[in-house]
Amino acid sequence: MPRRKVSIIGAGNVGATAAYYIAEKVIADIVMVDVVEGLTQAKALDFLHAGPMRRYDVSIRGTCQFSEIEDSDVVVITAGLPRKPGMDRMDLLKVNADIVKSASKSIAKYAPNSTVIVVSNPLDVMCHVAFRTTGFAVQRVIGMAGILDATRFRYFVAEELGCALTDVHAMVLGGHGDQMVPLPRFTTVAGIPITQMLEKSIIDRMVDRTRKGGAEIVAYLKTGSAYYAPAASVAEMVEAVITDRKTLAPCAVYVRGEYGIENLFIGLPVILGKNGVERIVELDLEKEELALLHESANAVRKGVEELKSFFAVH
Repeated sequence: MPRRKVSIIGAGNVGATAAYYIAEKVIADIVMVDVVEGLTQAKALDFLHAGPMRRYDVSIRGTCQFSEIEDSDVVVITAGLPRKPGMDRMDLLKVNADIVKSASKSIAKYAPNSTVIVVSNPLDVMCHVAFRTTGFAVQRVIGMAGILDATRFRYFVAEELGCALTDVHAMVLGGHGDQMVPLPRFTTVAGIPITQMLEKSIIDRMVDRTRKGGAEIVAYLKTGSAYYAPAASVAEMVEAVITDRKTLAPCAVYVRGEYGIENLFIGLPVILGKNGVERIVELDLEKEELALLHESANAVRKGVEELKSFFAVH
């Protein structure tokens, strides 16, 4: 039986690191595509050289030809410009929309049965570009956001409590930006909500740091943005789809009435499996939590409307 296939469009820090993490899971052969001649070929060869030591034996190919993604089970879009200090994700809107639109056309042509995972920022809006351009079913276009935001929240909780990272589970909804909605009531340590373990002032501080987690790293790097945690988040999503794992995780998905939100990509808890989004899970949110989610959705919708005026992706 042929091995499954994952293609990654964009071989910068996020794309290349995601390829490495996916290789170590030994679940699929990998193709990396980038317009920079020689970049993907060099990185693919370097990854293959590490294979005997890291004990993965999957095929890893680098190319500039989009036709090489043919028959992929999953295609990940990481192509686009990263943030710089002082920029928010929405500042990348116009330049990255063209890049994602071009990549999406190639996906529709060469990998029409794939599930698409969007990573390029501003993520929720770029999901709309991929969705409209590919014409794929809504469950097969997913944004990588909530998993990343939740893993940051998980780390901050574990750091504060001095507990094992793996004991912490977190839930972060909404757009992938400063108006994301971390949910302390649904964030637990070995099943115990952190609202029963930490004072509100401490939780509020961690919530704020989670919202600014990406910007904190950008401020340190100055010429780039985070890539280890985003790439690990991509690998988790790819594994869930490739292995039909039925993982419950927050992702950017297209909603049609869930949580009172219509026709928008926004971060919500979903079950991920072989069909992409198998199900959207509706949590019993309190009035204040739901209001924050709607505020976040409104911010995303504003970006979508701006996108329409510039790129006509109706």
